[in-house]
Amino acid sequence: MYNEETETVTEAALAAAPGAPGGERLIAGRYRLLSRLGEGGMGTVWRARDETLDREVAVKEVRAPAGLQAGDITRMYSRLEREAWAAARIPDRNVVTVHDVVMDDGRPWIVMELVRGPSLADLLRAGGPLSPQYTAHIGAEVLSALRAAHAVGVEHRDVKPANVLLAEDGRVVLGDFGIAMVEGSTALTMAGEVVGSPEYLPPERALGRPSGPASDLWSLGVTLYAAVEGISPFRQDTALSTLRAVVDGEPPVPTRAGPLAPVIAGLLRKEPAERTPAARVAEALRGIAREPDATTAAARVVRNAAEPAAAEAPVPAPASATARVHAAPPRKRRTAALVAAGAAACVLGAAGLAYALTGHDEDRAPGSGVRMSVAGANTAYTGRCPVPANQAPAFTATFTASEPTLISFRWVSGDGSVVDPHWRTMSVGDKATPTGRDTVRLTTYAKAGTLRTGMAVELQSPIRATSDPVPFSITCTG
Repeated sequence: MYNEETETVTEAALAAAPGAPGGERLIAGRYRLLSRLGEGGMGTVWRARDETLDREVAVKEVRAPAGLQAGDITRMYSRLEREAWAAARIPDRNVVTVHDVVMDDGRPWIVMELVRGPSLADLLRAGGPLSPQYTAHIGAEVLSALRAAHAVGVEHRDVKPANVLLAEDGRVVLGDFGIAMVEGSTALTMAGEVVGSPEYLPPERALGRPSGPASDLWSLGVTLYAAVEGISPFRQDTALSTLRAVVDGEPPVPTRAGPLAPVIAGLLRKEPAERTPAARVAEALRGIAREPDATTAAARVVRNAAEPAAAEAPVPAPASATARVHAAPPRKRRTAALVAAGAAACVLGAAGLAYALTGHDEDRAPGSGVRMSVAGANTAYTGRCPVPANQAPAFTATFTASEPTLISFRWVSGDGSVVDPHWRTMSVGDKATPTGRDTVRLTTYAKAGTLRTGMAVELQSPIRATSDPVPFSITCTG
C-alpha cells in the first residue's frame, strides 16, 4: 500500500481538520492539542496552544512504523529527539523553528512554529504548475534552508512540496527538518508499507546506500520539476514501480521548465557526486528568479500622444520584492516609472493612510463561487515626483466566496502585464474571514512624464479570471 505523508504544519488545513479528542489533551503539562493539521505514516501534526507562553504552535506526535521491534523503536525515538534539537540550531529564516522536544506517553513530541499559509503542494493542487521564475524563487529559498542545515550536519531527507510552506509573511519555509524521515524508514516495512514519498526519494536511499547533502539536492530537483511541470517525474501506480523508476528510469523531458530545465537536469543525476554543487545551483536559481516576467513588473508605459514610443528596459527588482519598469527617455523627457509595493510593504503603507475608495463593478469568477472587485483612490495625480504617500494612487481588491475557499491571485496592469510577479494566497468564505482584501500603493521614480494605464487583479485559483481594470494616471511635472 502506498502511503504518502501529508504532515504539513500550515493553517490552510484547519478548515477540513477534525477536532482533537474530547477534553483537548495536554502534552507534557504545557501543550494543549486543539485540532489535527495532518496525518501520515510517521505520526500526526496538531495545532496546539502553548499554555505557558500563550501562543499557538504546531506539535508533531511521532509514531513508530508498524512492525518495528521494541529496541528499534527506542533507538528511533532517541534519534528523532537528537535530530529535532539539531534542527532547532539551524540559523536560517527559511527553516521552520523548533521550539521544544518533550516526551509524553513514551514518545517524543516535537513542538514547532505554526506557519500560517499554504504549502507548495496546496498551491499546486489549487492552481496548477508555476512559472519557471517563481519556481526558481521558491527553490532558491528552499536551497538556502538546506545549505544552512548541511553546514551544521543535518540532512532533511524529506524535501517535497508538502513540506515547503509559503508563509503569509512572505517567507518560504522548509518544514519537518531532520525529523520527518529516519535512517532506514524509507525502505519497505514489515507490513509492506512505504513510509514517506518514494517519488521524491534519491536513488541511493532507494538502494539502501548512505545518503548525504547531495541526496537532499536530488529531492529538491524533483520538487522543482513537480512545481514547474505540475506532476512528479517518477510517480507510478505503485510504490515499487515508483522506486524502480527512481533507480533506473529517466524523468520525462520537461516542457514548461524553460531556463530551469538544465538546473533540474543537473540535480537529477543518479550518482550523487555528479550532481550540480549547491553553490552553483543557488546562483542559477537566483538568476532565473530575477528574469523578466517574474521579478520585474511588465506594466506598459503609455506616453503622451506627441511623444514617440521607446523600448522599455526592465530592471531587476530589489530584495524587497518591489517591481519596477523603466522606459528609455525620448529626447530630453523621461516617462514615469511604475512601482507596485510587495505585500508586506503595502500593509505597512496602508496602515498609515486613510483611503476614500471609489466603487467599482464586482466580477464573478465563472463557476467558482468567488466574487472579486477592485476599487481605487487618488487615481489621477499631477505634480512633483516621487508621489507623496498621501496622494499616491492606491488600489484595494476585495474577494468574497459562498463557501471556504483558498484563492491565489496577483496584481496586473490594465493591459494584463504582470505588476506583482508573486501569486498571493488568501482564505475567504468561512465564518472567521468571509471577505478578504489586499491593497497596493503606487509611486514613481522618474521626474517628468505621464503614465496612463490601469490596475486589475488576476485570479489563478480556484479558476482563472481577471477583474476589470481601474484606470489611473500619474503625471510628473519635474
